[in-house]
Amino acid sequence: MEPKTPISWVLRDKKPHDLTKIKEIFSVEQARKARRFHRQIPGYKISPLKALPNLALMMGVGGIWIKDEANRLELNSFKVLGGSYALYRFIQEKLGIPGEDTSFAYLKSKEVRERLGDITFASATDGNHGRGIAWAAKQLGFKCVIYVHSETSVRRIDAIKSNGAIVKVVEGNYDDAVEQVIIDAKTYGWDIISDTSWDNYTKIPTWIMQGYLTMLLEAQEQFSGQGIVKPTHIFVQAGVGALAASVIGYYHSLFGNKAPVCVVVEPDKAPCLYESALANDGKPHTIGGSLNTIMAGLACGEPSPIAWEVLKETADAFITVPDYIAAKGMRVYATPLKGDPFIVSGESGAVTLGAMISILKQNGLEPLKEALNLDQNSQVLFINTEGNTDPIHFRQIIWEGSNPVPKECWSNL
Repeated sequence: MEPKTPISWVLRDKKPHDLTKIKEIFSVEQARKARRFHRQIPGYKISPLKALPNLALMMGVGGIWIKDEANRLELNSFKVLGGSYALYRFIQEKLGIPGEDTSFAYLKSKEVRERLGDITFASATDGNHGRGIAWAAKQLGFKCVIYVHSETSVRRIDAIKSNGAIVKVVEGNYDDAVEQVIIDAKTYGWDIISDTSWDNYTKIPTWIMQGYLTMLLEAQEQFSGQGIVKPTHIFVQAGVGALAASVIGYYHSLFGNKAPVCVVVEPDKAPCLYESALANDGKPHTIGGSLNTIMAGLACGEPSPIAWEVLKETADAFITVPDYIAAKGMRVYATPLKGDPFIVSGESGAVTLGAMISILKQNGLEPLKEALNLDQNSQVLFINTEGNTDPIHFRQIIWEGSNPVPKECWSNL
């Protein structure tokens, strides 16, 4: 009898794919364009790429690298990169100057607001995306309405409100909030800035994915400073798939079919990309239910179609994990081995580290470890997508030990 494992997985066919469109969307030039904009934002700093050499030694891999977004623009999440860049491109298009570099100061000017008139930006969110949109809209002097689902924590809602947005709570899950904001935006004439796509709505989600490229351009420059051409493996978390598509698309744009091994990680209670891969028909598939996972930023039941088009061609594996693996990842970051840096990571930020540790040390997962070719030569990149975005829940996990690993899944480390 094979041991029961906490992880389910689907491996992708390794045959080469046509990457022409991916290279166009996620090119280095697109990344540089996004970073030229982000560099103008007051408070912009390159986020650190942190090494955990002692943990890597314990895990039997060559290197563990964390692109730490916990303090990006003091918003505790990478999401502001995509939201701010989408607003930038949206305003450029409205002004009739697409493709040019436009200063942040000009975007904030009275002249721009007079030319554009009374605009209200709207979006649905699990928390971090909405906070980023609200912050960017406030910086540029525009109104903002953010829709959240009924399971969104009060702390996340308050963080959005603190950036000047009106917050509307919708009964149901994230996908219900998306549906409602689409309806209400038509009624009230709002402009939606969404990180997921649907029929005839792809331009803005593409801009958001391109906004994330700033982070990846930084990471590659930081790797170069360490004498590393590229990571050998990337573990990236996914909700609708926008971040995963941006990360994996960028590395395939750079390295083609010699890109790193790319692993997409989802909660087992919200595995829409995993189920799409499992169906193996090339189409995105929606899952229903409450999507009730501690990984609030990943609680999505419907993939972004444009993100899926990237991931189905490029991801090497889709895996799902239970909540306790994300909680374990948080605790590992928060209690580092001697000599490794301390990292503050929320549930959605830490799940990828927890997943890799399970793959390397959990009985029954040896076939997945072998398939991914994880060994002493592996240089593994993770993105800590969020810091302490929900302080009460963070303390419950780190201090009180909520969502513990079942004893039968303990590792002898």
